[in-house]
This record gives sequence, C-alpha cells and structure tokens, in this order.
Amino acid sequence: MAGLVALEALETSGSNPDVTLLYDINGLAKDAPSWFDRTMEFVGEYGILIGLVLVVVWCWWGARKRGALDDAATSVAAVVWAPLAAGVAVLVNVPIRSFVERPRPFKDHDGLTVLVDGKNDFSFVSDHATLAMAIAAALFVANRKLGFVAIGLAALEGFCRVFMGVHYPTDVIGGFALGTAVALLLSPLASALLTPVARAVGRAGGVVSRLVWAPMAVASASGAVELPEARGSSGSSEERDLAA
Repeated sequence: MAGLVALEALETSGSNPDVTLLYDINGLAKDAPSWFDRTMEFVGEYGILIGLVLVVVWCWWGARKRGALDDAATSVAAVVWAPLAAGVAVLVNVPIRSFVERPRPFKDHDGLTVLVDGKNDFSFVSDHATLAMAIAAALFVANRKLGFVAIGLAALEGFCRVFMGVHYPTDVIGGFALGTAVALLLSPLASALLTPVARAVGRAGGVVSRLVWAPMAVASASGAVELPEARGSSGSSEERDLAA
C-alpha cells in the first residue's frame, strides 16, 4: 500500500521525471508524419513480438543441430523456455496489475498523442514489455549473440509503448524487471523439467522427432552411425579394381 501511495504521489507531482519523460517521448509522435506513427503503432503492437518469435525459431534451428542428443536436448530446452517464460511472466503480472490499478497515462494527463485505441485496462506493468524481455532474457541464457539481438528488440518495444502514449516509462521498466526475473530465476527449474522431455522426444524417433531435431541428432539417439561420404570414392573404387 505504501508503494501505491508513493506511485500516486509521483503522478501528481509537477516534477515527476516519469511524466516528463512520457511527454518528451510521446511528443515525438506529435511531430512525426502520420505514416511514421502508423508504422510505430504496428511495430509496437505486433511487429516486435513477431520479430522475437522469429529469433526464437532461429535460435531453435541452431540448437537442434548440436550433434549429440544430450547436448542438443539441453540447448533446445533452453530455447523452448523462452516463450514459456513469457507466458508465465504475463500470468504473474495479472495480480500485480489488479493490486496497483494504475490508469493509462492518457486518462490522467492531457495533450498526449495516443496511437492505439481501446486500451482501457490498467497500465502497470506493461504486458508487451514483460513479454519481450522475458523472451530476451531466456534467449540470452540459450544463445548469447541472439540474446543480445532479442534484448535490443525488447528495448525498442519499451520505447514504442511510451511513444504510442499507452504506458509510462516506469510501466516499461517494471515490465523489463518482471520479465527478466521470471526468465532467469525459473530457468534452472525449467531446464530440469524440459531437458528430459526434449531428450525423450529425440529418442522416440518418427516424424515428430525429425521435425523437432536435426537428422544427425535423431540418428545419434537411435544408435545409428552415419558415416560421411568419402571424397574421391569413385577413384578409390577404380584403384581396388586395378589391384584385383
């Protein structure tokens, strides 16, 4: 309750940096051409989340080719945790929003340019920022390079939400903190639960296994050994014929 009172006091304060930054960032939308605002609306509402899904698929595609099934299973489990972490983080946010009950910024502050209509639910914390950073933090555990790409996309998501006039900067920061905490704190438990499942799918064989795993991992799981085709095999065959 004390935190809620402090939050309300900040919102009504004339020197509130949260509101000042909100007006500064959202003011860019007022000065931008309409096509740019429409682009930011799509990017902030759907585009970045679609981009993060593509990064997850890219990361999974690389993890499934790790060769040995045990190594690949751990990597694939870490990638699978990314979208699951996003879902868990959003569920955790449900009681937080209900407890804080912070109105959207355009309901308490005049002069904002709101690019998305119909946002009548509570503002703190941002679901989009939570989703984006949960995926990014989980991917960072699975793959450092792609994790940095995902973190960059998550940061852009947070900027877009404020630019669109639907969130305060602190809504975004809170979403980043929540998404990161869920992804990292539950990562060891997720790995312990998901790795055996991924390994079992690889050993099961069949169509599902080949869709989830690279052929080499499936062969490794079944105990088959695929020898690479020797270079110059036709030449060696001729040599054997001559020797005979």
